[in-house]
Amino acid sequence: MTKSLDCKINFPEIDTVCQGEECFTVEQKNGCEEIRVHEYDKIYSVPGLYEHLFYERLKCNSPSIVCSLLGKQLNGNTKTALDIGAGNGMVAEELKKVGVDEVVGIDIIEEAAMAAERDRPGLYEQYYVADLTDLEDNVEKDLAQRNFNCMTIVAALGFDDIPPEAFATGYNFVEQNGLIAFNIKERFVTDDDDTGFSRLINRMIETGALNLKEKERYRHRYCMDGRPLYYYAMVGEKKADITDGLLAEIS
Repeated sequence: MTKSLDCKINFPEIDTVCQGEECFTVEQKNGCEEIRVHEYDKIYSVPGLYEHLFYERLKCNSPSIVCSLLGKQLNGNTKTALDIGAGNGMVAEELKKVGVDEVVGIDIIEEAAMAAERDRPGLYEQYYVADLTDLEDNVEKDLAQRNFNCMTIVAALGFDDIPPEAFATGYNFVEQNGLIAFNIKERFVTDDDDTGFSRLINRMIETGALNLKEKERYRHRYCMDGRPLYYYAMVGEKKADITDGLLAEIS
């Protein structure tokens, strides 16, 4: 359970900047600081701030939406999930609710791992602070031996957080016929996408590497000016690895 928020946050009176560029101020006993919404290291460092900002103020509901779609596809067998971009454990908490037995987390931010242990101790079987595009040998070996049959990535695709190469690395740790659950901003699944994810997902489906089972458009959260942000939640069954050749096609 996360701690209550022991600071005050303020939104700008008018904020029409793009997602990821939004800023807010945090007033604590030691002063006031401006933080951008994707400066997760700073956000996770303040107990309770992540939940208050994204879930109470901006009404994010992606963990429950993505995991509920995943839950429809679970067949009752033991599930071991790799939670990529794990943050402070909100997705893992939802995974447990829908019947996943074990969750292994990975995030590139040290503060995320600290927040997960602080806010939800004991939820993860293991939590790695690592870069999926440059894994240390011991971490890669351990992940390869865990027999993942499920993977989640929530609210981290299409920005600089997790590039296609990192997605592919995580995906390839999952066993054949394992379930892949993720969400992605509406714009990133259209022809306007410049991140590579639209092409990657389309090619995975076209080549049969991923058998798409669920796809749902929904409101991810609100912007600070009240505009809704729409995402797609998707769940698919892995049929083959993502090859270097497939990645080269979308670069």
